[in-house]
Amino acid sequence: MLRLGCSVLLAPLLIWQGRDVRRRALRLPEAIGPRQGSAGQGGLGLRVLIVGDSSGAGVGVGTQEEALAGRLAQALAQRLGARVQWQLLARTGHTTAEALDHLAQAPEVLPADVLVTALGVNDVSAGLSAGRWLDQLAQLHRLALARAGVRYTLHSAVPPMHDFPLLPQPLRWWMGDRAASLNRALAQQLQACGDRGMESFALPRQGGHALPGLMAADGFHPGPAGYALWAEALAERLVREWQAVGRRL
Repeated sequence: MLRLGCSVLLAPLLIWQGRDVRRRALRLPEAIGPRQGSAGQGGLGLRVLIVGDSSGAGVGVGTQEEALAGRLAQALAQRLGARVQWQLLARTGHTTAEALDHLAQAPEVLPADVLVTALGVNDVSAGLSAGRWLDQLAQLHRLALARAGVRYTLHSAVPPMHDFPLLPQPLRWWMGDRAASLNRALAQQLQACGDRGMESFALPRQGGHALPGLMAADGFHPGPAGYALWAEALAERLVREWQAVGRRL
């Protein structure tokens, strides 16, 4: 109740700050490069489909090799000692509902073993309810199963928006709190799921603040070091879960 009351009282300020942030935000392009490829050598070890928003699309770095898709494929190939095939479906500004449409309408979706999602920031900004967000992520998993044959989905948690330098207070607090709320709801839903999971990633901190150099110049997206750390955390979890999937088959 206290959080709800604070949100109501702060609503005019939060709306003004949101508009001001959009007006003055540095708009960086998506990373350039192919949206599918492979990493590593040898036989095919894993096929990965990545669906996301601007962070999935690599805003904040120059090429897809430096972005989430490229870094994740490299980290997986290193851990598996095998070749990893990847495909990326991501666009700046996408909510989860829009990402769902993107996957449904994509002319070519390669076969994949696992789905990785990088979504939620734009759902927080849009004020989407936790219930609707959970429903949309479940639909995304089912669609990836139908279109690509995935056997496991790893949802990357909504990032720690309370660490985004671009956002002023109290907007930063409000968005961080909303992001944490969505993550708690998703974690609770997935407790009984064997074919889906969630991986949280917290930015390393020092003196109460995220370490400098992990964010891009816009203060809203990861930079090269941030994407590398994020990909390593996802790869570690994916390898563990994929081995568990193999044991169940």
